[in-house]
Amino acid sequence: MTPEQLSTAAQALREAAATGRPIAPLCETYPTLDGSAAYAIQRLNTEHRVASGRRIVGCKIGLTARAVQAQLGVDQPDFGMLFDDMGYGDGEPISLAALQQPKVEAEVAFVLGRDLDMAAPTQAEVMNAIAYALPALEIVGSRIADWNIRFVDTVADNASSAAYVLGTTPQPLPALDLRLCGMAMTRRGEPVSTGAGAACLGHPLNAVVWLARTMAALGRPLRAGDLVLSGALGPMVPVAPGDVFEARISGLGSVRAVFEAATSKETS
Repeated sequence: MTPEQLSTAAQALREAAATGRPIAPLCETYPTLDGSAAYAIQRLNTEHRVASGRRIVGCKIGLTARAVQAQLGVDQPDFGMLFDDMGYGDGEPISLAALQQPKVEAEVAFVLGRDLDMAAPTQAEVMNAIAYALPALEIVGSRIADWNIRFVDTVADNASSAAYVLGTTPQPLPALDLRLCGMAMTRRGEPVSTGAGAACLGHPLNAVVWLARTMAALGRPLRAGDLVLSGALGPMVPVAPGDVFEARISGLGSVRAVFEAATSKETS
């Protein structure tokens, strides 16, 4: 793709986010779009958000389920950037006005206590760099109409990110068995999603190691204080106005996402 096409695609995603009107899949609009170009589009919008005054606070990892990778025809995850305006506290009301086609998934979040700026971080170095883990709910969204996405669409769209909610019960790694930790998520008290740590690339730490190596290779290593959302532990669930989601993860506690009810203007 030409620089002009990359810029046009990035602007189309920004306009879709601003207006709430999703666009056609980028893979259809730009048949030559590949993974490298998709990440270039993502970088353009990352730079735009930073220039607009937002701060990068970490990364999210997507496509950590083998079944989803097979569906999109890839053999590795993807990543997107997390910004300061995307985070919500446990139980804090979340407006649907700025979200596009939102869905919720439960994840393990990690906060780094050390930089991971070596060339190819090992699993031991990644574990030593993690300060603590938290339960999290990621709210994914798509600027692509009807979630009709391929790998390049979600990469360009910042890995289909939207927002996230963190729990308030940080736990050190030695206290956890993250491969076998069970997850149960409810919506308005009704069970809607279950899973375990093994659903995330076999172990959530595997996803973090992949991200640490990827970001180091790109010259943008993970730093102390960074937040990492490691990937879904179970199926994602669509959001409706007034929904309340709660996820419980063994050893990590619980976290809630509370969505505001639709106003009369929004429903008219």
